[in-house]
Formats: sequence, C-alpha cells, structure tokens
Amino acid sequence: MVRIALDPTPFHHDHTLLEFPEVAARLGYENLQLTPHADFAPFFRHPKADDDLVAKLKKAASDAGVAIPAILPVQRISSPDESLRLAAVRNFRRVIQLAVELDIPIINTEFSGRPELSEESEDAFYRSMEELLPIVESEGLRLNFDPHPDDFVEDGLEAWRVLRGLNSSAIGFVYVASHTFHYGDRAATLLPELGDRLGTVYAADTFDHRRSHGLRYISNPPGNAARVHQHLRIGAGDVNWEELFATLRTIGYLERPDALIVSNVFAEDETADETSEFQLARLRELLA
Repeated sequence: MVRIALDPTPFHHDHTLLEFPEVAARLGYENLQLTPHADFAPFFRHPKADDDLVAKLKKAASDAGVAIPAILPVQRISSPDESLRLAAVRNFRRVIQLAVELDIPIINTEFSGRPELSEESEDAFYRSMEELLPIVESEGLRLNFDPHPDDFVEDGLEAWRVLRGLNSSAIGFVYVASHTFHYGDRAATLLPELGDRLGTVYAADTFDHRRSHGLRYISNPPGNAARVHQHLRIGAGDVNWEELFATLRTIGYLERPDALIVSNVFAEDETADETSEFQLARLRELLA
C-alpha cells in the first residue's frame, strides 16, 4: 500500500520539532517526512541534533503511532565553491548518521548547484558522490534527488541522465509535481524512463509559468533569471493529476511496497490543518 507522508514545513512556525509526529497523527497521517528544521538539520548548515534529541524524536513518533520513512536535507554538495562543497559533504555525512539512528530508509534531497556554472556544478556533484555514495550503499539507504528550479540541472530527463551516471541502484529520483513545468512537463515519458528508480513523489500543485507565451509571470528587470513556481493544494494549479497518477499506476509504482507520496503544500500556512486534511483525502481519491 502506498504510504502518504506529511511534510511538516507549514507547521514549523507554530510547533516544535518534537510535536510534529502528534500533528501528523491528528491530521490523519501515518507517516512524516522530516524537512530542514533549525533544531535538526537546517538548510546548508551542520545538523544540530544530538543523541538525546534523536531519542526524544523516536519516542514522540512511537507515541503518536507515526512512522518517519524519509528525511529531506538540503546541502550544497554540488557547489562550485570547494569550501562550501566540502562543508556540505561533512554535513551530509552527519545526516546519513541521523537517518540510520532514526531507522529512516530514504533520504530525499536536491543537487544544490548553480545553473550559471552547470559544468562546474556537475563535476562537484560527482566528486561529492564519490565520498557519499559508498556510505549510502553500505548503510542500505536510498538516496533520491530532485532537480529543483534554479539548480545546475532542472530538466527532468537530463537530471535522470546525471543520476544514471552514478551507476548505483541506491540512487533514485524525487518527482516533485510542483516542479513539473520546470522538468519539461514530461511525466508521461519521464516516469516510465525512471522505472524502479523513481524513489518518491511530492504532491503539490503549481501554475505553468510558460503559458501566455512566457508572460504569465512578469518580474523585473526584464530578462532576469528568477524561477517561479508554487506549492499549492491539489487542483489549484495546472498539474494534470489524472495523467500523473495514471502513469504512476502504469509503471507499477503504486503497487510497490516502498512507494511514498509526500504532501508538501507551502502556500497555505494560514489554513495548514484544513489543507493537510484536504491533501490526504484527495490523494486517497487519486490512489483509488
């Protein structure tokens, strides 16, 4: 059965890290994906969790009856700046330790390079993975990557080529629905190409920024390199959810025992409870 997990980011402002499992359970979720948090593994910084906090988090999850199947760290492992890359590798090694201590089998992350230095970033990525991949493999973990907008690789197919070049079954792809149009709007062809290397699916909607001949969004000054997307509730944007789930069903993803779908709506914090409950109900409808 497909696991549906809550991304607790909308609750970071009103709840502590140790309250997230109870929040997820209250909203009907049986699973939680840990995302960057100041008390655990913040963006681009060294993780701040110690053994005591890890033990408390494990107990909080157990008490709430909520599993933690995945963790999302974001570190600059593809940075062309060597000092930043080395720091990111050190930080990521600690994230792997935390995943093992919490019995978390999946690490979902981003490439975190720079699009204006794509060749240098790709080289940095492979150098970082020379050190990190053997650890991931030895610990029996799955490491999945999302080609995030404003990364050195944004197109979904090209990102898969980069990942395939690592030649490891421990490496997979995070398909983020709200990044669909930056990926090239190619779910129907990309997902079959990924096959069993599709690791996780994120469920949030977005508008197609390419519409109206590129004038759907206007940002100044003209010609700037800003990337625009949203993380809206399902149905509030332009993602073709019926096509997405039909494709997931066709490739067998929805039948896999390790299948994971994460609700990650970030644009509606004011109605976070209601939105999270809506997401869970809508995902169950799509799965049915």
